[in-house]
Amino acid sequence: MAKSLQLEINGKAHQVNADPGVPLLYVLRENLNLTGTKYGCGEGQCGACTVMVDGVARRSCLTPVGSVAGKKITTIEGLASNGKLHPLQQAFWDADAFQCSYCTSGMIVAAAAFLKTNANPSEAQIAHALNGNVCRCGTHPRIIAAVQKAAKAMREKS
Repeated sequence: MAKSLQLEINGKAHQVNADPGVPLLYVLRENLNLTGTKYGCGEGQCGACTVMVDGVARRSCLTPVGSVAGKKITTIEGLASNGKLHPLQQAFWDADAFQCSYCTSGMIVAAAAFLKTNANPSEAQIAHALNGNVCRCGTHPRIIAAVQKAAKAMREKS
């Protein structure tokens, strides 16, 4: 049964009418037209639907929207600020770290959550942190290089 839910997404308040058990992914894409978060497998195995909830990476296809009411949700659209790409978005672009780009938004959001906990990661730590995010194009070496470049830029900026 649909209920009125208050969501904070990318720093903005949204009132949505949805069944609390519906996956957050569907509300983001269908109710709020935030289509950067992708539907991949629907089982939480590929990472294409990754968003941050209170700074922690979560699979939005498995997250009931009712469980995140009142929490801070960040999607790929919320990473850029003041018209400037987030350092991870810029690094992915610069490193050509995508081909089909279907996994990219989930990879970037997962990497952003990871870099909140590890500002100077090794290649192995990045690979481990992004292990649950699938890139079928095989651009993993460029993805890891992009995350390292972004981490360095973020360290230098702070």
